[in-house]
Amino acid sequence: MSIANYLTFFRLAISPIFLLIYLMHDFLGISRISLPYVLLVLLTVSQLTDLFDGYITRKYNQVTELGKVLDPMADSITNISVFLTYTMDPVRLPLPLVFIFLYRDSVISTLRTLCAMKGFTLAAQKSGKIKAWFQAISAYIVLFLMIPESLGYISDTTLYIASTFVVSIAAFYSLYTGIEYICKYWHFIIAKKPAQ
Repeated sequence: MSIANYLTFFRLAISPIFLLIYLMHDFLGISRISLPYVLLVLLTVSQLTDLFDGYITRKYNQVTELGKVLDPMADSITNISVFLTYTMDPVRLPLPLVFIFLYRDSVISTLRTLCAMKGFTLAAQKSGKIKAWFQAISAYIVLFLMIPESLGYISDTTLYIASTFVVSIAAFYSLYTGIEYICKYWHFIIAKKPAQ
């Protein structure tokens, strides 16, 4: 375990809080107008944790086999939690878009397991990190769109259409990165001997 890995575990721990606040904001005494700002704070804490664990890993050379697997897994769980949350009112994101993220990440997780069985650790690729930032940016845009919607400046239909468009871009880029991973590491899947 390293400091970076502890930060990654913290990011995993706060992921469900985003969903709970979104769904139970009335019960928690958070108004519709205040909700986007509270969620922005939570999302920012999560993204800063991701930045810090990456910075610490590089600066203090704390690269570990656990971290290579844990960091992309935390990215996946965090982003899927956020987009699954957006399938509820008022955003109403189409569920198939979330399935794209889920299926892509499930396939890559399976690929990581197969590579590990061959003696090779599949670390996050640059395209995978870009994918994570695409998802983060789209998640922020949805929250920023919720602000004028909560104030009555735009309709819920406009929120739905704009959010769907933005998240669709992230979803299809995610699909592209999934295909890229499979093509790049296919030889490890079919290899009969462990990687040297």
